[in-house]
Amino acid sequence: MENTKLQDDLLNLTDEGLLGEISDLERIKKGAYNIRKNGQGIERKVTENTNITTKTDKPGINIYVKENAKFELVHIPVIITESGLNDLVYNDFYIGKNANVYIVAGCGIHNDHHKDSRHDGIHRFFLEEGAKVKYIEKHYGEGNGEGKRILNPVTEVYLKKGSSLEMDTMQIKGVDSTVRETKGVLEEDTNFVVSEKIMTHGKQYAKTIFNVELNGENSSTHVTSRSVATENSEQYFVAKIYGNEKCFAHSECDAIIKDNAKVTATPEITANNVEANLIHEAAIGKIAGEQLTKLMTLGLSEKEAEEEIIKGFLR
Repeated sequence: MENTKLQDDLLNLTDEGLLGEISDLERIKKGAYNIRKNGQGIERKVTENTNITTKTDKPGINIYVKENAKFELVHIPVIITESGLNDLVYNDFYIGKNANVYIVAGCGIHNDHHKDSRHDGIHRFFLEEGAKVKYIEKHYGEGNGEGKRILNPVTEVYLKKGSSLEMDTMQIKGVDSTVRETKGVLEEDTNFVVSEKIMTHGKQYAKTIFNVELNGENSSTHVTSRSVATENSEQYFVAKIYGNEKCFAHSECDAIIKDNAKVTATPEITANNVEANLIHEAAIGKIAGEQLTKLMTLGLSEKEAEEEIIKGFLR
């Protein structure tokens, strides 16, 4: 087990606040971790079953989890406090046979100035047979500057026989623009579950693109997007699922819209095998009047009732 200080940077209160929004501070140092700040790794710890190395050909890290490792915990948070920074990182995860891993990633941006700050994170997951991963990714922005907070995550998942990955993504608040791309390539007896939650306001823009290829017999995926769009924000949801073998897929978009916001959902499901079972559902609309009325009879104002409904919807 090794704990390495990669830079002399010390975490200040702003840094700790960002980390608190995208990660569980108490849990970060209980497992393997790599903290990245303003485009540079600043602190890292490896464990007996998880090794983290710096890439030599491009910015980013490789994370290796040994086969049969159980209940491994890995955190790889990114924080940006430098206005005008464009940060690009490539992180690859190699999960050994029958390993069981809990991974927390995400990015927090603090921008108090007029230049845009941007983080593009490309994460690739390679799961060996029987491996299981729970992956949490949170995005958050804050600051009083006019500069935008831009986050563009790309996630690629490659599942070998009998493996599974469950992915929860959350855009908490304060992100001005995001394009989120997720790709899955599934072999036989695999399962890929994705749940995303997004809230936008002002003139924020969010686009989500899912592209899943079900190549193996008895492979399955369940993609769920829950979102709230308010004021003049725009959201786009695109789901492309290809059933190339006997498989099952369920894609679902559920959105609440308010004010002058706009939400577009585009399903694209393609069955290339007679035993492919593919389903898509989409529902976009305002908060139901009876829900508001019920809460208001309990003493809440209309605004308080709306906030409670939205909170429960995104929980």
